[in-house]
Amino acid sequence: MFERFKRNWNRRGLKDETYAWMFDPYEGDEVVVFDTETTGLNTKKDAVLSIGAVKVKGDRILTSESFEIFLKPDKEISAESIKIHHIRPCDLENAIEPLEGAKKFLDFIGNRPLVGYYLEFDMAMMNRLIKPWLGCELPHKQIEVSGLYFDKKIELIPQGNVDLRFDSILRDLKIPKMGQHNALNDAIMTAMVYIKLQHTIKLN
Repeated sequence: MFERFKRNWNRRGLKDETYAWMFDPYEGDEVVVFDTETTGLNTKKDAVLSIGAVKVKGDRILTSESFEIFLKPDKEISAESIKIHHIRPCDLENAIEPLEGAKKFLDFIGNRPLVGYYLEFDMAMMNRLIKPWLGCELPHKQIEVSGLYFDKKIELIPQGNVDLRFDSILRDLKIPKMGQHNALNDAIMTAMVYIKLQHTIKLN
């Protein structure tokens, strides 16, 4: 009941009814796996620099329908920040305005469920972009892959500690680590984790 109240309250904040479809029940068979690269880990102060996302349909990762954008930062990127996100000023030469990026992201995800690793953080960062503009937060169903992994693993070691670090999950599921660290590659690896925990992996 609380979730329904929270959703209805969120819906009332929507400023632009052309985005009312976000609140419609999703009836398809796809999810969107996404990841962000940010200037830091403070959801109240830091900014999104890039968003990577990919659609998953059944047991297929639709790499041909991937999504990757870079957003203009509101201030100069520090050297310490680059160590976190590995995005250099030259990578942002064709970056777009954050609001434009938020609109493109919504167009890509539709009202599909959203999947991620440490998804709460990525959702908080996206809501920082979206709420001042739309007046509401993303209402999409959320699926956290570390939670799926924990539920599978704890059945085997009910008295043990489950290592939920991303690299550890990749190793345990025998998923190859993609070379370049960026939002899109991280989203694809997360999609592999999601599928491995439910289906067999197919790439197209």
